[in-house]
Amino acid sequence: MKYLKANPDRFEFVFTPKHGSWLNMIEIFFSKIARSFLRHIRVCSKDELVERIYRGISQINEEPVIFKWRYKMDEITVA
Repeated sequence: MKYLKANPDRFEFVFTPKHGSWLNMIEIFFSKIARSFLRHIRVCSKDELVERIYRGISQINEEPVIFKWRYKMDEITVA
């Protein structure tokens, strides 16, 4: 706690509930980032890291993966 008080604005607290169903998609996205364009890199500044992340996201968006839902809602049964 002393470290956080000694270094204000170093970290930003963001509350995310552990039971959020959308967290899996976010974890998958961050995993893809870490495994692809952020693997084994060294950056000199936070700005360079942010720039690399945005560049990597732009590359991902150049060839989006389109998800096609195979089921119709009236065909799905809930147990």
